[in-house]
Amino acid sequence: MSAKRARLYDVFALLTVMIIIALDQWTKSLVIGNLSIGSEVPFPLVGHNLVLEYTRNNGAAFSIFQGSVVLALLIGIAIIVVATLYLRILNSGSLLFKLVFGLIIGGAFGNLIDRLVRGGYVVDFVSFRIPEIGYKFAIFNVADTFISVGVFLLLVIVLFGGWGHKSTSAREADTVSNSSAMAQQENMSEKQA
Repeated sequence: MSAKRARLYDVFALLTVMIIIALDQWTKSLVIGNLSIGSEVPFPLVGHNLVLEYTRNNGAAFSIFQGSVVLALLIGIAIIVVATLYLRILNSGSLLFKLVFGLIIGGAFGNLIDRLVRGGYVVDFVSFRIPEIGYKFAIFNVADTFISVGVFLLLVIVLFGGWGHKSTSAREADTVSNSSAMAQQENMSEKQA
């Protein structure tokens, strides 16, 4: 893959990050402006199963580690891991990898902006529930959704697509290169003999 194409893919990843941050912050501002925090009557999106319910989350995605000191450490480790993985594909990664990292990074920055601007908490507002059986999933936001989808897609790619595997054309180029190197080595051996 050419460096020019890889840079173009980096631009697409950056656009993905910016769109996700804008969408996340826009939806959060709509929720803050139109819903009361902790309202007893959530706003229905799809019947009573998918509703809007404004809360403030001091934990990580889906309210895990809420109020925990370990949260800052885990967020720092996650940022380092994602940055390291992205740097590995900076000048060579496929568009799919770059877009998947764009989903994760965009969601992470969306929630990071909340923590910096809102004093340590994140605005959550989407709630999935099945009242008939007493099931209620954690309340989440747009950023959490993109992070989750990105991590899931990354796992699928790594497990089934092979992280770091070269494309067919790159493998063919390596084979040709190795063959010509071996031929040169044989020629040198013949000349020495």
